[in-house]
Order: sequence, then structure tokens, then C-alpha cells
Amino acid sequence: MSPRSFIRKIPRWTWFTLSTVLVAVVGLSIWAFGFLLPSQQAAAETITQTATADLQTMEKSVTTTGTVTPTVQEDVSFAVSGTVTKVAVEAGETVEKGQTLAKVDTLELKASLLEAKATLAEAEATLATAEDDNDGTDSAQAREDAAAAAVEVAQESVDDAEDAMDDATLVAPADGLITSVGVAVGDKISGSSSSGSSSTSGGSGATMGGSGSSSTSTTTTSSSAAFTLVSTDSWSLDVTVGETDVSNVAAGDQVELTTDDGTEYFGLVEEVGLLPSTTSGSAAYPVSIAVTGDGEGLFDGVSVDVSIIYERRTDVLAVPSAAVTTADGTSTVTVVADDGTQTETPVEVGDSSGSYTEIVSGIDEGTTVLVASFTPGEGNSGTTGGFPSDGEFPSDGTFPGGGEMPSDGQFPGGGQMGGGMGGNQ
Repeated sequence: MSPRSFIRKIPRWTWFTLSTVLVAVVGLSIWAFGFLLPSQQAAAETITQTATADLQTMEKSVTTTGTVTPTVQEDVSFAVSGTVTKVAVEAGETVEKGQTLAKVDTLELKASLLEAKATLAEAEATLATAEDDNDGTDSAQAREDAAAAAVEVAQESVDDAEDAMDDATLVAPADGLITSVGVAVGDKISGSSSSGSSSTSGGSGATMGGSGSSSTSTTTTSSSAAFTLVSTDSWSLDVTVGETDVSNVAAGDQVELTTDDGTEYFGLVEEVGLLPSTTSGSAAYPVSIAVTGDGEGLFDGVSVDVSIIYERRTDVLAVPSAAVTTADGTSTVTVVADDGTQTETPVEVGDSSGSYTEIVSGIDEGTTVLVASFTPGEGNSGTTGGFPSDGEFPSDGTFPGGGEMPSDGQFPGGGQMGGGMGGNQ
């Protein structure tokens, strides 16, 4: 059967149905591309982001990193010799400044004090006699002067003996944690550098008697390792600053400290070193920082980011830096009026800090400036959603992106227009 005969046998109602469907598809396409999408584009409004010029605090800083250490971390030593009669604390205890740690016997110290006082009394009696016998001659005056000098020497001996009595009680020099104890009751303490010992204790490395010692029941131990004290509420850190920044840093500058988990602390610069160290050819100067407050949450060895504030100005007129445009040495901002009118206005800018820029002149406090402006869906060529902004089909038969109007009734991908649809019904 020939194609023409086959077509003649198709009922007319079938041709009518196919024609109706085709007309509907073409009509919907014209409505969508010609009216719906352009109306959606027209409804898309330009979105603007604005900010108000207001007063800010502008800062300049030097940044570095450092490791926190306790301010107090020392061995507490006896200044006198004697036998330990009391140990008042154990390792792991927290103590306060002035709290008793240990004591030594005072028998010899009391004897020394009494002897010093007796010597002083004799010297004072000698001085009194010399003053009475002074007849104005040179020799009599010399005897009086010598007696007066002897009194001064004797008084110093008494003062030293009284200090030694006080030193028989060892106290904490600061608040902190006792991390090691190197003495026990019965140990003989030498207030000088050290005499011999027959055993060494663990922990602090102090030499002391006790279990594991030689056949002697007591030992002589150096006082330098009696106790080790570490502060728990007083912290410091040492950092380095490059040679280009060290001139900006001075004692008393405020410091902001930030740990890895974002916790913030504050401090003050205590000292700036005068002599640099060199690493890889660059000079770095040491800076000592004291953490203010009790530093709750800090611990020995924690790493922090350090920001040393060397200049802080308050009540500085500033706007977001994104609102400032600089070209050919001229800076401008776009001022937005109450009615939405936008005016490009020249301004004189100053320093920048973070995301803000200082405005020296050109606008006043409270002025609204444009930060950003965009239209949702707007393309780079004045189109929205990939179609021409005027809602018209291209006159040259070319779609956006390079596609062309099919001349053979075929859409890209194999779809057909017209009678080809009938084969799929």
C-alpha cells in the first residue's frame, strides 16, 4: 500500500485531533516564552544592601603566637639550717601566699639570737662609757666613734638572727599548687648551697633521707628543692615580634589572647627586649606579656593567638570597606537618600581596621551608603534566567548559549514538531 493510500484511510477525526494538539502546544509555547517569563523578569526587583556611617573604635595591632606558662614556677628553699620538725603540705595541695609549708627546729637559732643580743648590750655599754669619758680630745673621740661602730655591727647581727628565726618557718611565696615535696620530718636542712646526702628523692630531684638511704638515719639535704610551687591563677607568656613591628610595641600595651577553642583572655605587655634573635635571616625581638585576671581555664603549655593593640581610637566615623570605591586616587561612596535616590559622593578616607574604613570627610554620621546591589537571576549580559530581558525571540534564530532555531522541525535531543508527534500517540 502506497503512503498516499495509507493517509487517505486515516479518519478525519484523527487529523482534527492532531491539529488541535499541535495548535495548543504552539500557543502555550508562545504564551510562556512571550508573556510569562518576561512578566517574571519584570517582577524581579533589584536588591540593595546598605549601611549607616557611624562611630567605631579603630585599632592597630601586631599579631603573633605564644605559649602560656605559670607566672610562678619555682623551687621554694629554706634560708637557714636545721632539722625539719614539720611538713605542713603534700604534693597536689593548693596553697595561699604566706601559708606555712614546713618548719625547722629553732634551738640553735635561738642561741645565736641570744648571743647577738648579749654582744649588742656589751657594745652599747661600751659606747655609753666612751661618751662619758669623752673629754674632747682626738683620742677620746676616736674611742667613742669605734664604740658606736661596734654597736651598729652588733645590731645588724641581732637583726640577722631575728630574720633567721623567722626563716625557720618556710612559707609559700605566692598562691599556687605544690607539685613536689622534697623534705620529710627529721631531715637536716642546709641553708647554704648543699652538703652531702646519702639518697635522692624522686619528683623534684631533691636529695633527702628516708627509705632507700644509707645506714645513717638522718641526712643533710639542700633546701633548694624542699618544695616546688606552680601558680594556677597567674599566667604569662613570651612571644617574639619582627623588627618591622617592634617599634610599635611598648610596655603597657593591651593584649588580646585567643585559644584554639575561641576562648578570649586579656593581658598587658610587661617588657620589650632590646636585643633580637635571628631566625632564617630575620630579626625577632622578645616581648613578655602578663595575663590579666585569674586566667580561669588556662593551663601550662596552651597555645594562644596574640594580638598586641598599639593604637586604639574611639568615636571614629567609619563605613564598611565594601561601600568604598577607589579609582585613580579618588575614593567615593554611593549615598542612598530616603526616597531611594543614589548619589555617588567623593570622600576622604583614613585608616582601615577589620572590615571598616575611616571616613575623614565627605559624609556625616548617620548617612546611608550603598554596600551592594544585585538583581536575582540577572545574567552577565542583561538577561534573566538565560532569556533576553525584553522577552522577544532572537531575530537571527539563535538562542542564548549558541543554540539555533531548528529548521527541520527537530528540537535538540531528537524531539519532533508537527506530524512527528502523531507517531508517539
